[in-house]
Amino acid sequence: MKRKANKPVFKSDSLEKARETLGSTIARLTGDKERIEAAVPGLIVYKRQAVTELTSAMYEPCVCVVAQGAKRVVVGGDSYTYDSRHFLLTAVDIPTMVQIAKASKEKPCLGLVLKLDMREAAQMMVDGKLPPPREQRSGRGMTTGEITPQLLAAFQRLLDLLDTPKDIPVLAPMIQREILYRLLTGDQGARLRQIATNGSQGSQVAQAIDWLKTNFSKPLRVDDLAAQVYMSPSTFHHHFRELTARSPLQYQKWLRLNEARRLMLAEQFDAATAAMQVGYESPSQFSREYSRQFGQAPLRDINQLRQVPAARQAQP
Repeated sequence: MKRKANKPVFKSDSLEKARETLGSTIARLTGDKERIEAAVPGLIVYKRQAVTELTSAMYEPCVCVVAQGAKRVVVGGDSYTYDSRHFLLTAVDIPTMVQIAKASKEKPCLGLVLKLDMREAAQMMVDGKLPPPREQRSGRGMTTGEITPQLLAAFQRLLDLLDTPKDIPVLAPMIQREILYRLLTGDQGARLRQIATNGSQGSQVAQAIDWLKTNFSKPLRVDDLAAQVYMSPSTFHHHFRELTARSPLQYQKWLRLNEARRLMLAEQFDAATAAMQVGYESPSQFSREYSRQFGQAPLRDINQLRQVPAARQAQP
């Protein structure tokens, strides 16, 4: 007579409980709000009750976790979906299209975003004697990874601190360092370590991106920018496009157009003034490029955006 095997205890059971607890905490913290910037520096908590259309958004270096529902991010021809089983990791500033892919009033999309300090990541590699990745290959500056119990537990402890604000200055940095350590040593750690490694091609492109974010309204000579980060023009072009899915000039254009959009929407600038503010000399060129980027002329786009509730937007 064969003996019946004992039923195994699956990790998925504890993971599911941890996700439910994290989701309940996020729902409680957000209350009737769609998005809050928490007291912990760099932490954003959000709740979305409906699927959204793809919208333009910039993902900064961050880790994104969803306790319930799902989000989708499109970069070039690549699509990244993250849900309750997968996190999203971004190591450089990347222009994207993003949407809430799974959400309803009964089961809203519940998630959080924690910004990452790449300088701290580089220092942690030194302090923890973490080796750089063996292959210095190109690749996107964004990836998805599998959620682990340790990562979920750390995020839960970070959220729990919001109930005791006096503990945040001392304990939050410790938990954030733990999260960063687990990302650096996890299944997608090689991607993060490659960009965090000082002198790597990913790190050099990240420096160029920092310059572009500050100087996007100025004329851009790509060869000069390549020289500034100690790369040949051809190597710079290749790795920049691999990381961001855009050329440096396309990246600059994205920054300009999105800032102009913000100025018109939030600051009440007219199209011509916004165009000049972000570095365009020709209003007609601005209008053409704006229409290609957002699907319609500036005035029509802004009027439509003002009618769209914030809840339908899918910012990171």
